[in-house]
Amino acid sequence: MKPAGNKNIQLIIAGIFFAILWPSASVTTKIALQFAQPFTIAVIRFFAGGVIMLLFAHVVLQQHLPQQNQWKQLAVYGFMNITIYLGLYVLAMQHVSAGLGSLATATNPVFISLISALWFRQKLKPVILISLLLCFTGVIIAAYPLLLHSYATPAGLLLLIISMLSYSAGAIYFSKNKWQNLHTLTINGWQTILGGVFLLPFAIYFYDGTKNNFAPALIGCIVWLAIPVSIAAVQLWLFLLRDNPVKASFWLFLCPVAGFALAALLMKEPLSWYTLSGVLLVVAGLYLVQKRK
Repeated sequence: MKPAGNKNIQLIIAGIFFAILWPSASVTTKIALQFAQPFTIAVIRFFAGGVIMLLFAHVVLQQHLPQQNQWKQLAVYGFMNITIYLGLYVLAMQHVSAGLGSLATATNPVFISLISALWFRQKLKPVILISLLLCFTGVIIAAYPLLLHSYATPAGLLLLIISMLSYSAGAIYFSKNKWQNLHTLTINGWQTILGGVFLLPFAIYFYDGTKNNFAPALIGCIVWLAIPVSIAAVQLWLFLLRDNPVKASFWLFLCPVAGFALAALLMKEPLSWYTLSGVLLVVAGLYLVQKRK
């Protein structure tokens, strides 16, 4: 077999695993919330994942530590990308279904395009507004029957939207700053640790020992969130991006489909024509943005 054929197979395998691992965070978080408080889950996940990444980056790969102004950049990025985004996300997952959580996550490229246009004072093109409208409509349609049957609440949806905005702003902040030759594992590890440090006071303040049961199921969920999701899925995404950013973006379309499938299989969440219609609208919105790029 030709080397090109091997590379294509590797990319397909990487894309499939990414499309399954990334949305699995919603289902895993819902399961973990049955055993512990949201901030307790988040802080343990962040420190576990961050320590693993930093040990690999600095001990195994012998990468250098961040320098001077890079610490400030890491702190700001960690605050937006970890503290606010994932802190609010885990709160939102108390009030929305796992499938809806993964569907909302898939809308990030649309939010990034919108915020990027505003951030850099570019003219908002109609395709961005149309994409945003399609995604919002899709999420609302998918959420409608879930709201009726108490699988979601308006407050949960609001928290999801705010968390997505923070993630998108963080992504743009990351792209506009110069990281010089800082390794991606170093960046990801330190921003995860710093984000966890910022969230730690809230976790301590709201901690209630009676609401946290450190059973094997909870430990398993945290390990899954820390390693397959926070580390493996991100590294797979970077591998896909390095080969071809445009082709990589199309794997995002599978994420909401896989998310609802996992939610139905593991959490017994209902699927309906509303679900299908909502997913199709979100995918259409994503397609318009990716086609424009």
